[in-house]
Amino acid sequence: MRPTTLTDSAQIEKLFADFLAAWTAGDAAAFGALFTDDSDYVSYDGTIARGRLEHERNHDKLFRGVLAGSALVGELESVRHLTPDVAVAHGTASVLMPWRATLPARRLSRQTIVLARTAAGWKISAIHNGRVRPVTVPEPDAFPSKMSQLMARVARRLGLGRR
Repeated sequence: MRPTTLTDSAQIEKLFADFLAAWTAGDAAAFGALFTDDSDYVSYDGTIARGRLEHERNHDKLFRGVLAGSALVGELESVRHLTPDVAVAHGTASVLMPWRATLPARRLSRQTIVLARTAAGWKISAIHNGRVRPVTVPEPDAFPSKMSQLMARVARRLGLGRR
């Protein structure tokens, strides 16, 4: 294994830029080429696709169908090297449909990307794409917490739920 270098960071930044550009160009082959052969892709709705060829096929249908003419816009937020040959990155991106000039806030997604150094350079080994829908964690004495605690006590007394 080699130590990480500034070149690695530049290559990873370019990979993310290429990810956005391949989508925006509607180029499923270029999009698929960014992934390792055995990669996983978890979509915003929780579905999972396995393997570079499946990502390419799925995105070919999307680029020629419901996402035709769309752009993927976003930015790389962070990169953390777990080893010299594996990194995890976080980015935000959203699909900008051709009839929109700006992104609706509800369309913003965050990607967690596992990157692997290959003989051909850095590739995406896994990606998980989730919608950004922040919720506030209620304090233990807040109304939602108190209601949940009450429901748990009632369920236990009635013999319902997990035991």
